[in-house]
Amino acid sequence: MNAVDTSEQFDRPSQQEQSPSLLTIILDTNPAAWSLLSGTLPFSSAVANLLVFINAHLAANYANKIAVIASHCDKAQWLYPSPTEQKLPRSHQRQTQYESASSESTQRLGLNVRLPSSSSTASSDGNKYRPFRIVEEEVLRNLTALLSTTTPESVSSSTSTMIAGALTLALSNVNRESIAYAESLIGTTSATADPTSSNAISSTGEGNSTNSLQSRILLVSASPSTDLAHQYIPIMNAIFACQRLSIPIDILQLPLPIPPSTQQPQPSVTDGSGGSTSPSSNSTLFLQQAADATHGIFIPADLPDSKSGASASQAFLTYLLLSFLPSPNTRSRHLILPTRIDVDFRAACFCHRNIVSIGFVCSICLSIFCSVPENGDCLTCGTHLTVGKYGSRPVVVPKKSKKKQGATAVR
Repeated sequence: MNAVDTSEQFDRPSQQEQSPSLLTIILDTNPAAWSLLSGTLPFSSAVANLLVFINAHLAANYANKIAVIASHCDKAQWLYPSPTEQKLPRSHQRQTQYESASSESTQRLGLNVRLPSSSSTASSDGNKYRPFRIVEEEVLRNLTALLSTTTPESVSSSTSTMIAGALTLALSNVNRESIAYAESLIGTTSATADPTSSNAISSTGEGNSTNSLQSRILLVSASPSTDLAHQYIPIMNAIFACQRLSIPIDILQLPLPIPPSTQQPQPSVTDGSGGSTSPSSNSTLFLQQAADATHGIFIPADLPDSKSGASASQAFLTYLLLSFLPSPNTRSRHLILPTRIDVDFRAACFCHRNIVSIGFVCSICLSIFCSVPENGDCLTCGTHLTVGKYGSRPVVVPKKSKKKQGATAVR
């Protein structure tokens, strides 16, 4: 009766659940899109709630990692870690984390956060968890530097965002972190897998990749994906790479409000087959395909307006914490993910960047065209497209009337 019960009364988490998770956040910082969202969800509130979501991810596991990339109107840039920190040794990284801290840069974003100087670093360590503070300061500093260097000419020249470049940066960082994590396991465990193998880079932990780094990408998009038609090829290449490496791409699409002056019946967009589709269905075209191909989560956010009395900032944080916080292993083991059956699989043609559902495909390079190119030659590889008798009118042979047929029979 008085013996000490030394048996384990709880289930230990599996090795897959204890493995660290790398979350790469791609934030759409398109000024044209956020100017339309300023009345519903200010950019400062979105960044503040995104930092809360990052802190929740880091608090879930002490070994979790984070990376933040800004998809701007003219380039894709690192927000965390800083590009200079990726080249400097670790001893120099800590010394440069608190340099050039400016309170004016934070005030430009409208955030109630004061970047501490190097003299006040020791006093602030006891008030905030150090990994939270490091990520927060780096993200705000690099984001402010990005916005301060944005000129009106760069905003007016392009209304889209560099999603393809941001996805490429995310994939390169996932590959680098996965190889480094696999190399760190050599000597400490019995793992003998090659660090450059596909098992070491995969994210979901399926098969024999129990010691792999769980990687996923979260894209917070505010720009319509119809503006990304000129990036169709690199975006699809990045999607196929994520599909091959089992890296899910999660999408949180923020709706753009329609100004009252333009709220009138809009003409439908032809899809190349004679049918028509509404413009709203085109706004998330490529993003739906990215989430569906990589087994990610696609959620079009339904943010309340200011007239309803609800807070769009709280709704944005709720979407982040409840939908995108679980790791890939947690989703596959304990959650039932929603299934989308209304995914739009249309593509963008290579000639005019139009969204089409029926087109002409080159059998050599698989280029898509909305109409037959000039002289029937592929614009990508130069192969002559054999379209047969497409477009030619059939020869109509007149039938003989019954009276003429009867007369010929009597004769």
